Amino acid sequence: MKTIGYIIWFLLGGFISFVLWLVAGIVLCVTIIGIPFGIQCIKIAGYVIWPFKKDVIIGKIGAGRLIGDILWILIFGWEFAAFHAIIGTLFYITILGIPFGKQHFKFAQLSLVPFNSQVVSRNSNRQ
Repeated sequence: MKTIGYIIWFLLGGFISFVLWLVAGIVLCVTIIGIPFGIQCIKIAGYVIWPFKKDVIIGKIGAGRLIGDILWILIFGWEFAAFHAIIGTLFYITILGIPFGKQHFKFAQLSLVPFNSQVVSRNSNRQ
């Protein structure tokens, strides 16, 4: 059943999200100033392709990370957050799409503060 969920995720939004994050990361890495932002995009692309069994933890606020997140939100973050929020809302309209909408809302949150957040794998023994 888990394999079917991953296939459906990949076909109904995971692949396009992955491509968007990856292209944004590559474009940002072309410039020297954009490299830290590009690295975050590429990391998020890796998480977007297989999002299940992962949680986003927001924290670790530091001065450099705070400045990075403020710049990120003003320039790039709000577009990615809006994209994931809209797609998540569309998935929530259907009852079968709720697990996929939940993943998009998780990535909307991550796309607002990528420097002050961490994606961790959920322990399969945790309930």
